[in-house]
Amino acid sequence: MNILAIIQARMGSTRFPGKILKKINDKLVLDYVIERLRLSKMLNDIILATTISERDNVIEQYAIKKNVTYFRGNEEDVLSRYYYAAKKYGGDIIVRITSDCPLIDPVIVDQVIKKHIELKVDYTSNSTESTYPKGLDVEVFNYPVLEEAFKNATQKYEKEHVTPYILEHPQRFKLLNIEAEGKFRRPDIRITLDTKEDFELISKIISNFKAIDFSTEAIIDYINEYPKLLEINKNVKQKGRMD
Repeated sequence: MNILAIIQARMGSTRFPGKILKKINDKLVLDYVIERLRLSKMLNDIILATTISERDNVIEQYAIKKNVTYFRGNEEDVLSRYYYAAKKYGGDIIVRITSDCPLIDPVIVDQVIKKHIELKVDYTSNSTESTYPKGLDVEVFNYPVLEEAFKNATQKYEKEHVTPYILEHPQRFKLLNIEAEGKFRRPDIRITLDTKEDFELISKIISNFKAIDFSTEAIIDYINEYPKLLEINKNVKQKGRMD
């Protein structure tokens, strides 16, 4: 069973252009995404899926330099980008991650993957209903499900956001949402990167820890100790997950 994480990434963010190659301490935002995912025990490979746009040549160069598997595809049709990347690299189970999540938790990623396999469902997520901190989003789906979505999705938003077709056909697919429990149930915490305010908060969190493998629990403990941190990006409204 080949389990692939596919990270969608592009330079053309509307609210914070070039955000994924911004530097926090001695690493780029994209470094944190990839290095934390590499701590997963379930993933067989990580694919950086960028676009064929000339401005995204820098992401291909990054992938080559960092020895990261990459794929280039349609900029607006992210569903096709995922499908062709999964097809090229022979993915049986696809884990969708966005490049604006530098604090992605490999332990949570593995928990979602394990539950997906254990319950033999078609699609599993921890973000269909928001219970975890925003920025730990994981979607897991089987390749045949991705292929069916690719072949049947017709609406623009279905292609921009990859999984709407799957989510909107519960009669065709077995869907599972995993809810956060205990101290992890903090949907009020926003640690995804869309704006400069998000960048400021994430930078403060990362700078508080020395190693890269700090846990979500440690992040929550830090925020509980300094609750005013959440005021930094409290007015940022969440956009759809295109890139």
